[in-house]
Amino acid sequence: MGPDTPSYARTSRAAVVADLDAARVALLADALRRAGYSVRTAGDAGSLAALLAAGVPDVVVVDAPLSAFDADVPVLVLVNLDSPEETAALERTGIRDSIIKPPAPRELVHRANALVGMVARRRAARQETEALRERLREVSAAVRSTNDPQEIADYVAAGFGSTFHADHVRLATFDDPRIPQLTADWTRPGLELVPDNMFPEEREARQLADRLWAGAESLPAPGLSPGAAEGGEDDAGRLAPGALSTLAVPLGEGESSLGIVWITVLGCPRSWSNTELGLIQHVAGNAAHGLIQSHLINSQQQVVRQLRELDKAKTDFLATVNHELRTPLTSIMAYLDMIQESAEEPVSAEEPVSAEVHQMLDIVVRNTERLRALMEDMLSVSRNGLDDSLMHLTPVRLGRTLDLVAAALRPLARQQNVTIALEPVPEDPEILADEVQLQQVFTNLVSNAIKFTPSGGRIEVGSESHAAPDGTRWATVSVADTGIGISSEEIDHVFTRFYRASNAMAGAIPGTGLGLAITKDIVARHGGRIDVASTLGAGTTVTVSLPLDAARSQAN
Repeated sequence: MGPDTPSYARTSRAAVVADLDAARVALLADALRRAGYSVRTAGDAGSLAALLAAGVPDVVVVDAPLSAFDADVPVLVLVNLDSPEETAALERTGIRDSIIKPPAPRELVHRANALVGMVARRRAARQETEALRERLREVSAAVRSTNDPQEIADYVAAGFGSTFHADHVRLATFDDPRIPQLTADWTRPGLELVPDNMFPEEREARQLADRLWAGAESLPAPGLSPGAAEGGEDDAGRLAPGALSTLAVPLGEGESSLGIVWITVLGCPRSWSNTELGLIQHVAGNAAHGLIQSHLINSQQQVVRQLRELDKAKTDFLATVNHELRTPLTSIMAYLDMIQESAEEPVSAEEPVSAEVHQMLDIVVRNTERLRALMEDMLSVSRNGLDDSLMHLTPVRLGRTLDLVAAALRPLARQQNVTIALEPVPEDPEILADEVQLQQVFTNLVSNAIKFTPSGGRIEVGSESHAAPDGTRWATVSVADTGIGISSEEIDHVFTRFYRASNAMAGAIPGTGLGLAITKDIVARHGGRIDVASTLGAGTTVTVSLPLDAARSQAN
């Protein structure tokens, strides 16, 4: 550095000097160069615009008449305070300062350095704030990624500790039905774990958290920032013995607090900017929401597990009862068959079997058959409907199946004085189905129709095949009766297990409410659908649609 070099600080920044006065341009440029600036000069607005287009300098020193330009660059305006036109230039927006012309070289350099430094500090603060936001966004993302309350608390404690270079962080929730009670501690690597006496007990912590939470909802109290309490050297020891700086952040929801987060610094006092406090409170809000949601989800999952256990217990019970009843019932039915056979040919003519005994035996047989059917329904329920492994798909002729069902149920219909009319099937379609289960579907539907049709009524069973708009082919079977019908309010519930319509209950019509539920399950497993249409007091029509496409049946 030579003897003519000014004593003010040198720098390696770029500057543009623009002035209508050529002599002043030279003077200003020389002063900035001596301070270490690389300088470009302009004598009019056009030259200045070209220089700014070629590259953005660290500072522009510009005469007021030339200052009407837009550029994201610090501007030091040379102004004559006696000129209203020039002072008006100071009202323009942007990062700018002013200096009276002609300025002293030392003052020019000082003001240029100050302006550039201020901009640099602002830029650094913005970058730091953005980096802080990004780190805390990662904490919030981690909170949202889990439903484990302890993991949420651990993420928040570790995130606050590493982000703000703290020594100890503790997140503690209170005894509250909305969230689980837990504690998460974080300690800077190399330090001992958090001492038990570092933070207040729950009662004192809850009082402070309630005060902070209430204050955040209205006016902050003295010494409190919105949603946070800052402890200095005087009260930091009371909040956290051994800490020179402590920040307390409430976790809350609604009108009350749920917990509190302590952030402590041991080595030196720590001040917190409003930006930091705002971001901390934002993450604390996300943590409170996550803890509440995770608690709800875990509670729901626990209820689901309990319901599954209850359902399994019910299934096991039904299966056990079914097994225990099946053996004696089989024996009873066998002996009833033997008694009926022997009753047809009495042992001695002196003691003929009366018609009344025959009638009683018939009643016993019918009720035994009802009991057996009930057990079969219970067994289906205990299997949760039907197990796919129990289905044996084979080609089944629909017309033949309907003939077998109608023939089997006509004796029961005659006893009820009900007619079963089976419409002839024009073309007997072949369906890929489990024949036994398919017979159970139509047996349930026709026997239901018999049960709910008064004496003198009629049941019509018809079928047809057709093609749907999407090209698939279907077989449709309808079972229509002239029975008591179902009200429009109750028709949506007829496929619910154990549901029985009110008119069936009022008429003491026997049943368990399982038949239609099992029927719908079987139809669904065959890839079909079942629909019910009914008019109270006029009858019911049940329609079953089954796919004729073998590939579709196998897929379902």
